[in-house]
Formats: sequence, C-alpha cells, structure tokens
Amino acid sequence: MRNRKKTLKVTVEEMQNFALAYVEKYATSKQQLKTYLLKKYMRVTGSDIKKNDVNNLIDIVLSDLEKNKFINDKFYSESKAKSMIQRGSSINKVRNFLIGKGINDHFIKDTMNQINESNSDQDFFSAIKICKKKRIGPARIEDNRPLFYKKDISLLARNGFDFEVSKKVMDIVKEDYLKIINLL
Repeated sequence: MRNRKKTLKVTVEEMQNFALAYVEKYATSKQQLKTYLLKKYMRVTGSDIKKNDVNNLIDIVLSDLEKNKFINDKFYSESKAKSMIQRGSSINKVRNFLIGKGINDHFIKDTMNQINESNSDQDFFSAIKICKKKRIGPARIEDNRPLFYKKDISLLARNGFDFEVSKKVMDIVKEDYLKIINLL
C-alpha cells in the first residue's frame, strides 16, 4: 500500500468545492460555513490531520469566498432579520438568532438600527402578527380572552416580546386589532 500525501493545492481546491456546494444550496454566515467545513473535512479525512492546519485552510478558503462575494455577513444579517420580522419575530429573537449564527456584533447593531429606523414600534406589530398566526389575545373570541390571558402573555414572552409590549397587545380592543391587521 502506497502512502499518498495530499498537496496543499489539492486540499484547498477540495475545501473550496465543499464550501461552494454548501453556499450554492444554503444562505449561510461565515461562522456557519466555517463550522460546516471543519466538521465535513474532519469526517472525510479522518483524524490524521491537525485541527489547527485545517482551521488555517478553512480561513484561506473563507477569505477567498468573502473577497469574491460568495458570503457576506452584512447581507446575511439584513436579509435574515427582514424575513424574520415579516414572519412576526421580535427584535430580541432576531438579535439572538444572529448571535447564534456567529454574526459580527457590528453587523448586528447596524441591522437592529435599520429595523428601529424603519419602524420604531416594530415589536408591537410583530406581536400582532403572532396573535393573528396563533389565534391568541385579541384574535380570540371575546368570551375566551380573560380565560387565556396568562397563557397568551407567556406565549408572547417565549417569542421574545417584553412584558410592556405583550400587555399592550393583549389589551387591544377587537375592533382596533382588526384595523391594524388590515393595515399589515
């Protein structure tokens, strides 16, 4: 059996192919891609290569992909935040999601500032969307609202809304709720 060592060029090309295949399929942050490549490459090659060497290779590939605009954390941050806000996620939930994906704090702050500039009361409208989607709070039948008040407030809290916003949404009259829904 012959022992073939891979050259650095072959390894970098292989790593780029893994990265491009992943980027082609999924919208990803730099940190997500780094984690994926590390797991993938360690699984494919086995444990005979040092993790530090693989990290250096991954950094080379990632900087190349960033330079060629295949991955862009700023764009990823803005697009994910926009889609989550449209689905009714709270600002806290969006922020925690982006932190979990390894996005730079600078990009997260910029994204949060953009959201607040476009709509200063974004959490309120997102909470209204959650109420509509889950049929809670003002979306319930008037007779059932007091019975499910605590349950509905806790559902809003689990979705990242603070108490003041949750209470404000829960105290809306049905007619006002319907007007707001028609505007959204």
